This record gives sequence, structure tokens and C-alpha cells, in this order.
Amino acid sequence: MSTPRSDVAKPFDISKWVVWEAYRQVKANRGAAGVDEESIAEFEGDLKGNLYKLWNRMSSGTYFPPPVLAVQIPKAGGNGVRVLGVPTVSDRIAQTVVRLYLEPEVEPMFHPDSYGYRPGRSALDAVEACRRRCWNRDWVIDLDIRAFFDSLDHELVLKAVSAHTQQRWILLYLRRWLTAPLQRQDGTLVQRDRGTPQGSAISPLLANLFLHYAFDSWLATQFPAVSFERYADDAVVHCVSKAQAEHVLGAIEDRMAQVGLEVHPGKTRIVYCKDDTRRGRHEHERFTFLGYTFRPRLAKSKRGNFFVSFLPAVSDDAKKAIGKQIRRWRINLRSDKTITDFARFINPVVQGWINYYGRFYKSRLYPVLRRINAYLLRWATRKYKRLRGHLLRAVRWLQNVARREPALFAHWRLGVRP
Repeated sequence: MSTPRSDVAKPFDISKWVVWEAYRQVKANRGAAGVDEESIAEFEGDLKGNLYKLWNRMSSGTYFPPPVLAVQIPKAGGNGVRVLGVPTVSDRIAQTVVRLYLEPEVEPMFHPDSYGYRPGRSALDAVEACRRRCWNRDWVIDLDIRAFFDSLDHELVLKAVSAHTQQRWILLYLRRWLTAPLQRQDGTLVQRDRGTPQGSAISPLLANLFLHYAFDSWLATQFPAVSFERYADDAVVHCVSKAQAEHVLGAIEDRMAQVGLEVHPGKTRIVYCKDDTRRGRHEHERFTFLGYTFRPRLAKSKRGNFFVSFLPAVSDDAKKAIGKQIRRWRINLRSDKTITDFARFINPVVQGWINYYGRFYKSRLYPVLRRINAYLLRWATRKYKRLRGHLLRAVRWLQNVARREPALFAHWRLGVRP
């Protein structure tokens, strides 16, 4: 990385410009306060002093990260909880400094089918690659690594990092971050000898580097004819036959055990990509990857003929999450708001859903988006006296609004109108 010259009298030569850039990125990402309860706005109350203090400590080797706040969030589908680690604002900046130095060294050698948390790559790119390969390969390994972020071997992580940097301070602070305790909501501290907290600024890069050696480059070397897509710890492996899939899965299980990880036996499965030309039967004929469920679906050819293809569409869990968010808005009870107020408030969120889940087989997204129209109808009958008790009249009223302002709501622009 080309950076301005720093004060080299310190044991470690860390650019003040990089510290400033790290702060800008943390501010842009926003995020909650950590164990010190200091928000970004509060940190900015003495921005110059706080950034100088952080730079001075990091350059002197005297920066020690505080505990990471443990926050529980429900897993997709309501199956238990996931623990996120929330560092303090200052610690997020420090981690981003290390990432800005380390990422340019490791990013160019990552596998092209690694998509998670990488510049110029996205989850939708991974879904698109998976869609194309499912058409050409009959079998898929839907791979799940049990408690990946909680199970990373610290020494193997540091060994991987040391192969790509000569900066002693990067290894020094990575070791301190890896062993920093988690602080529960009741204030108790949990010491850690494995894993890296989900939610920290440095964890995605460490996860990608670890899995590059543990999975990506290993699989490419051992099974060069097998293709895959990986987004962080979520991976799909494509095989030409069931026998090959079973063989590759067995080898992956052995490999994960070698690096201190475990393939989840209850969530990992071999899936048959069934369609009009592949009419066999198998116990599993669908899988979910990055919020999309792949399964046999009706499709239409360019000539207008219908056929069954193996395609992705928004998953049931994703639709449940969307429906839950729509209910939380309580649109029907907000009679103090205008319809324009609702559009201004919900459009950024709804457009985000459309941009992501509407990329493939978008018609599966329509039913859950129609719930917004239903809530708007209930709101209208509550707000306007002339519409109370007259559902059909309310429907006509909302239809007239949609005709006059077809672009008012993001889902109306998609064609999901009353």
C-alpha cells in the first residue's frame, strides 16, 4: 500500500493517513457501540485527540483491545441464536487499520470462486455462478461447517497471516484480538482460546484467508475438475455424479477435521439437481444458498415453451423475515401518517429486498410484497371516515392512487400494485 511517510521514531511505522481512512470506513458502516457504550458521534466529540491516541498506541505497541460485547441475534428461520461480537468504535478503527494493510497483500491470491467480503464481488455473483453450474452438473454438496467463526484455530490463523506479511505489529495485534474476551450482557467475561467474533472488522478477512488454505486451494488441488462457490463459511460444491459427490464430501470432512473444523452432519447434504432432462429421484432435491432456495421450478423458453428447470428463488426463511419486518412497521395503525410518508419511510428497505431477492425468479417475491398493499388498505379504512367499513371503496381508492402515482412505492414500480 502506498501511504505517506509516518513518524518512524515509533517502534512500528503506521501511517496516520491509514488511521484516518479506517475511521472514515467505520463511520460509513455505522454500527452499534461496544462495551464502553461510546457511539461514533461521541467518539467524534474529540476526533483529532481520539485518533491520535489510537495511532500513538498502535505505533508504540501498547494498544490492547477491550473486551468485545456479545450480542445475541436470532438465526434465520428462528432456529436458535447467533452470537455477534461488537467491538468498541476505537477498536473497530484499529482493526480496520490492520485490514487496510493486510488486505492488499492477500486479496490478489484468493480463489475466483470465493465471493464473501471481497472488493468487486457480491452474494448475487455467487448465486449466479451457482445457478449456471447447477444446469451443467447433476449433483451438489450443500456444505455447512459447524460453528465456523467460533472454532477457528488461532495458531493456524496466525500461521496463514505470517505467510503474507513481515509486519510484526499486524501479528501482535491479531493475536490480541483473537484472545480478547467476550463480555456478556450481564458483564461477565468469557475467555477465548479459539474462534474470531462475527461482527468484528477483521474477522471476514481472517476467515477468507483461513478458508483459502483450508478449503479453496486444497479443493482446487485435490479435485481440479470440481467447481464450487464459497461466501465466507457458506459453500456449494458441484459434482457430476452421486458417487463423486460422496467421495468429495468424505474428503472434505477429513480435511476440515485436520484444520480443527467439523462438517455439520445434520445440515450438510448431497442434492440432486432435478429438472426436465434429469428425472431421477433422490432424498434431497433442493438446497438454500445465500437466501435463495434452488429447486425444480417452472420456466419459460425464449420461444414461449414451458419446461422445468433447476432455479433459485427467494427462500421461505427470507420471506418470513420480510413479512416480519412489514408487520413491525404497523402501517395499519399509523393514521397520523400520509401515504407519501409511508413511501418515503419504507421504500429504501423494500428496494433493497427487490434488488437482492428480485434478481432471480422475482415472481416468488410478489406475494410477500402484496402484504404492504393489504396494510395500506387497512390504514386507509382507519384514516378516512368515508372508507370505514367499505373495503371495495378502499380498494378502488388505493388503485386510483397507484394509477396517478405508479412510482410512489418501490414495489409498485416492480408491478405489485393494488
